[in-house]
Amino acid sequence: MEFRYRRDLRHRSALAGLLAIVLLQVLPICYAQNLGGAPATGQAVQGQTAAQPEGTVLNLVNWIGNVIAPVGAALAVVMAVVSYSQGRGVMRWSVTAGGLLVISGLTRLIEFWIQNGTGGVQ
Repeated sequence: MEFRYRRDLRHRSALAGLLAIVLLQVLPICYAQNLGGAPATGQAVQGQTAAQPEGTVLNLVNWIGNVIAPVGAALAVVMAVVSYSQGRGVMRWSVTAGGLLVISGLTRLIEFWIQNGTGGVQ
């Protein structure tokens, strides 16, 4: 009984640490700068080309949200059908497809908020 309790405690601690790392990585998005159409000189603003770091990150997020995640979701659905036809479980493939579609939707939502924000991201 003692061993199981320690193992559960280690798993919970690892999960809490992972959650803290993810939150620390995502938190700066809440404070991103968006000047809209106003010109800005000498300030870090969202770039329009991939030649700037901001434009590169935006292109990477667009690529993941618009290409990689939907294609991965489609492949996961195909694998779910193949697994079902072979009499195996399909839940892991279904959850993977749903998760990839959630990632795609969230990146598209963030992109929409950034493009249509009038007062910037607050």
